[in-house]
Amino acid sequence: MSDLKHIFNELHYEMTRKISEGGMGVVYEAVQRGTGQFRKVVAIKLIRNEYSSILEFQKNFIGEARLVADLIHTNIVQTYHLGQISGQYFMVMEFVSGVNLEQFLERHTALRRPLPIDLAAFIVSRICRGLAYAHAKCDREGRLLGIVHRDVNPKNIMIAHEGDVKLTDFGIAKALNLMYNEEGKIIPGKDEYLSPEGANYEVTDARSDLFSLGILLSELLLGRNIFRGPNRAESRRSVLTAPIPQFNTLRSDIDPRLEAILQRALQRSRAARYQSATEMMVELELYLYSDRYGPTNEKLAVYLRELYSPTATERAPELSNPPLPPSVTEGRR
Repeated sequence: MSDLKHIFNELHYEMTRKISEGGMGVVYEAVQRGTGQFRKVVAIKLIRNEYSSILEFQKNFIGEARLVADLIHTNIVQTYHLGQISGQYFMVMEFVSGVNLEQFLERHTALRRPLPIDLAAFIVSRICRGLAYAHAKCDREGRLLGIVHRDVNPKNIMIAHEGDVKLTDFGIAKALNLMYNEEGKIIPGKDEYLSPEGANYEVTDARSDLFSLGILLSELLLGRNIFRGPNRAESRRSVLTAPIPQFNTLRSDIDPRLEAILQRALQRSRAARYQSATEMMVELELYLYSDRYGPTNEKLAVYLRELYSPTATERAPELSNPPLPPSVTEGRR
């Protein structure tokens, strides 16, 4: 890695720490340097050499960079640059100082604390905003790109310390002329967040992402994924056949309006589901703001600071909130 650090220094990127590591690559925090002591903190996704040398993987990675290059939206992590050094591909992206949604959920489990209803709906409404923008994105000739993220799950959603909610990792997204993974032969995304059509090896469209959002909203409210099974096959089977619960029987403060949103997002029939992210976003925002002052980025930022404060841990055994039902306090597998 020392040789790579030296090369990145020559490109005016100073690696400062490793953020995360997966089977295919590593994400680093880095400082981009410029003239006049210019400094900007960025994230660099570096693909492992063994994958960078595979032609099909190169196409997918380059396709992701091309796809997201022009996605400039407050609820999407921005991509700045695609490059290659010593045979390895890398992508320079917006650095988000905060936590991902998986860490956020795990913190609630550790504290045995339910996420407030309004903040759960607010977080999902912001992801809806990002998806609505991506789904409607056109190319330079005005043709709809037909972007589908296909991997909406807690690891791919960031909450910044300032309260911004951002969707990231379009690595298996598909779009017109940018689709290298063949649908019908591969399973896109994490099994327990798939849409029924994704779990069934069918061609997906934007409505697939909305089913995943329904799963995500239910997980924020219950503290667990309703489809997660002991293995991948069981999770996919649950997505296809498990009964959709009546959520207000699992958490009593879910009111009928939010229950209706959950039930519609989780319709297995695409025709019965929300037909666009904009439609789902509007219903969530009407639920949040039509009769009261609703949540904001600032409220989420304050909540995040309190959630990770030492006093939150000290108070954990003596919860001021009502205890979660047993199905929630079992924890996330």
